[in-house]
Order: sequence, then structure tokens, then C-alpha cells
Amino acid sequence: MVKVLVSDPIEKEGLSPLMENPKFDVKIKTGMKPDELLKEVGSTDVLLVRSETKVTPTVLETGKNLKLVGRAGVGVDNIDLAAASKKGVIVMNVPGGNTVSAAEHTVSLIMALAHNVSQADATMKLGRWDRKKFMGTELVGKTLGLVGLGRVGREVATRAIGLGMDVMSHDPMADPEWCRLAGIKLVSTDEVIKNADFISVHVPLTDATRNMINAEAMSKMKPGVRIVNCARGGVIKEADLLEALNSGQVKGAALDVYEQEPTKNLDLVKHPNVIATPHLGASTEEAQSKVAVQLSEAVIDYFESGVARNALNLAVSFPPELKPYLVLAARLGRFVGPLIDGPIKKIELTGAGTLSRHNLSPLTAEAVSGILSSKTSDISAVNALSKAKSFGVEVNEVADPEAKEFTGLLTVEVTTAKTRRRVAGTIFNSDQPHLVLIDDLVIDIVPEGNMIVLTNIDRPGVVGFLGTILGAANINIARFDVGRRTTGGEAVSILTVDTKVPDNVLEAIRTNASILDVKYVQI
Repeated sequence: MVKVLVSDPIEKEGLSPLMENPKFDVKIKTGMKPDELLKEVGSTDVLLVRSETKVTPTVLETGKNLKLVGRAGVGVDNIDLAAASKKGVIVMNVPGGNTVSAAEHTVSLIMALAHNVSQADATMKLGRWDRKKFMGTELVGKTLGLVGLGRVGREVATRAIGLGMDVMSHDPMADPEWCRLAGIKLVSTDEVIKNADFISVHVPLTDATRNMINAEAMSKMKPGVRIVNCARGGVIKEADLLEALNSGQVKGAALDVYEQEPTKNLDLVKHPNVIATPHLGASTEEAQSKVAVQLSEAVIDYFESGVARNALNLAVSFPPELKPYLVLAARLGRFVGPLIDGPIKKIELTGAGTLSRHNLSPLTAEAVSGILSSKTSDISAVNALSKAKSFGVEVNEVADPEAKEFTGLLTVEVTTAKTRRRVAGTIFNSDQPHLVLIDDLVIDIVPEGNMIVLTNIDRPGVVGFLGTILGAANINIARFDVGRRTTGGEAVSILTVDTKVPDNVLEAIRTNASILDVKYVQI
């Protein structure tokens, strides 16, 4: 059973897919102090957080069984990605669940800035009627500059255009044709900063974006510009913003995120021209439900099919239509790993047919992870290649346009000082992974469950012998598959059984002179 620890408040109804799945044991314990978290995470397979829990190297190291950290939201400033990658822990987020909520919050702050809504409300509550003090400005005809045009940025843009604003943006990844049709002008960051009446940032916090809106940038802006940040704290340098507000260069600012949260910068928060909210961009009932459901489904998908949706520390994405091959690669690796004798010298992955046209590195990472999982712990596709390198294993990729009778064929070959083993598989119409070749012997099975893999001489009595041994151990045979070249020659037999096979049963099978090799595989 997969143990899941939910350490931050995540919408409980949205967690129901996980809680109702018998494969998962979900424990909800929020508001823990660091030492309490360390005690709880020790036996946890999955840690689900929002922004409160700090997933530090110590937390990751203490979580000996930790395989996945899931963030119910977008930003992962509270998760040490480098430490997670080193340990082989996948970090995934939910980038789309709170898009609309964050966009609506951004637009509401733009409108509140334009019409001094927050400040006017505060004086009314003090019993004052300062109508003349809060002269606003219309949005129609004003220019909104978006620094970043991702999911939230695009939603903000379409709403701003609906309000009659002119929208310009800088984002090197933006689709020019979509922007043209939407009416968004793509320009440089410098042009956004110099020409916008309102500026809203929509970028993640990275080394490149940290403090990008600083004193130098603000000095280039139009006098009286208004700035909004519902993206990430740290993108705007708060000390410089406060100076620009005091000088009047910046007319007003609306902030939902801060360099430190909860923020202690009360001089900025209490500034009369600042509207401050406590990181509410995703705080709607709908957004919290969406991110919880999507995160739950992503966790289930990972443990049931091996596909890590929105994994932030897996280097390369893969076309959606080819994702079943990620599952196949992992299973081929986990199948061939236990068949190997001796230290591994070389692993070679060949993508043939349609696979040859794609970047094979995600498949290689999955296959290597599967192979090495039978030899070492703390391994996943995140750190498989670096682990292989540290073990002195050579890893190669080959693209072959020809796949014979298959549309796409994936082959994994492992070389040791003693032997070489090769397995190949493909995906049929059902998206099920099929193992179709072991060494040079043709076979067709779905590699899953408990499997006894035999190399044997194809002669009468072997099947009966196996049935007797397994029957005596009360182990039921669910399926028996054989691949052979000729009658009476060498064959490979795969018995899929309903329960785990003890070592003493494997030893009993090895006593038959017709059975040359016996291995046990669990997938």
C-alpha cells in the first residue's frame, strides 16, 4: 500500500480519488512543526503540500521511502528541487487548476488600483467620506504590459482586452499566431516596461527573474505606472518598489505575493498606495477543488501507470500520444533487471519506427531506472542516468527508422562481464505495453505482476514438473507463455502467477536438469 501524507490544508473532497482508492493509505496531518514533519515523513511514499510545508534536504533525506512530492498549486519555492532530484524523488505540481482564479484575482487588483477601491473602503470604515481624495482612472484605452504570457498571463490578457485595454507582452515562448488573433502585441521586456500604464508580472521565480522589477526597471517606466504581482514573491524587489512609491514614480501597487511569506515588510503593506492581499490568487473554492482532484489523479496515474504528469525535475517532456512508451520503457527495465548476472557495463536503448523521430532520453531514463531498481534504492527516472554514470555504466541511445512489422519498437539491451540480455516491446491499440522479444525468442505478454522467467530445454515433462512444484506451494498459474526457435531446442518460458514466489520454490524449480536458468520478476 502506498502511504500518502498530506501536510498542508488541501481540499478534502478533492482528495477523494486517493482516499477511495484501496492502493493508497492517506494520512492528513497539517500545521506540523519541522521536527513533527520529520517523524511523519520517515515511512511516507508520497508527500502532498501547498506552500506552507518546507520540503528541505533534511526532509527529503529523512523520507527514506519518499518517491514523490506533489504541490497542490503551481509554485515550488518551498521545495528543494535539486535535493529531490539527487535523491530520485519526483516533484510534480498542478499548473492549470488555479489558472482562472489567479487571473481573476489579478484583474480584480488592476481594477481596484484604477479606482482606489481598497483605500476608499478603508476610510469609509473609519467613518470618513473622502470622495474627492480618491479620483480614479478608466481602464479603457490604457496599456497593460504583461511580463510573461503563460496560462495565467493569457487569461489576464483576454479579460483585459474585454475591458477595452491594449495589451502588450514579452514572453519568448508565446505563440505569435495566437497573440495576433487575440490582439496582443509581442514586444521586448524593455518595451513593456517603458510603455505600459499597468504592468503585471506572470513569471516563475528563477535566478533570471529574481528582482527583475528593480530600481533600474522602475526608473524606465512611465511616471505614475501601476504594478501588480500575483505571480511569485521576489520577482519585484520590494525595497526598490517602496522607494518608487514614495517618490511617486509608481502611482500604486497591488501585491498578492511577497519576498517572504507571511510578509514582515509592513512599511510596504501599509503604504497608502498599496493594495495587499495574503496570497489569495488560488484561494477560491473552485480552484482548491480542481488542484486537489488533479493532484490526486496525477499521483494515482504515476503509481498505476508510471507516467509522471507535470514532473518538474524530469528534464524532457514527451508527446502525449507516445506516453504509453514511457510505461513500456519502465517495465522493460524492471523485467530485464532481475535477469542480469554480474555488474552492468553497458545499457543500450533502441527506438525503432515512429520512436526514432523523437527524443529518446525520457525513455532511456525510465528504462535505466527500471534496470537499476533491482540493484539499488533511491532511484527513479529523475536520477537514473546520474546513478548509472556513478556506477560506471555506459548508456547509449540508438534511433532506427525500421521497426519491421511494428509501428514502434523499443529494445533494451544490457551487457555485463558475463552475459548480454535483450528485451523488446511495443504498444498495441489498447495502449497496453507488450513484451515481444526476449533475446532472440519471440513472445507476446503484458509484463506485469509476479512472473517466473525460465530458460529451459523444450522437452516433455517440464510443464508438469512446474505445475507440481507450484501446486505444492499453493501458487496458482494465471498464464503460461513460451517462446522457442525449434522443437526440442532452447526456449524461454514465462509463468505469470497470482502470488509472490518464495526463494525455496525457486530453488526447487532449479533442480530440474532441463531448466537452465530461473529468475523471478515482480512488476
